[in-house]
Amino acid sequence: MTQSIQDYLAQFEDIPGTRVFTAARARRGYWLNQFAMSLMKPENRERWKADESAYLEDWPLSPEQKDAVLARDYNRCLDLGGNIYFLAKVFSTDGLSFLQAVSTMTGMSVEDYQAMMLAGGRSPEGLRSIREDR
Repeated sequence: MTQSIQDYLAQFEDIPGTRVFTAARARRGYWLNQFAMSLMKPENRERWKADESAYLEDWPLSPEQKDAVLARDYNRCLDLGGNIYFLAKVFSTDGLSFLQAVSTMTGMSVEDYQAMMLAGGRSPEGLRSIREDR
């Protein structure tokens, strides 16, 4: 029996702590990612820094996306279609390194996150499936 594309893609949503950037996620986050990429231009970074809420009004983001960006809730931004490489423009504008920003997404200190990554990353032991709680 052949697996449907929907069933295949649904498997990606079962990986704890991982958001696979699928076509559906890309469509959902299109404007969120376009906003983030706009921060590559110095004049846009200045406008953003001057009034973040006003700058976001120029973009057709959902209220949830706007709230997530303003809260710097990068995990929520990913859930709402953000791509980490595009979102890097936001935290870079805030003066954060990739290491600093990503450590906030794990709930770990920068030092603990860095040590974990230098030691080879997260252990493959532990929760492997959200649906099966195993």
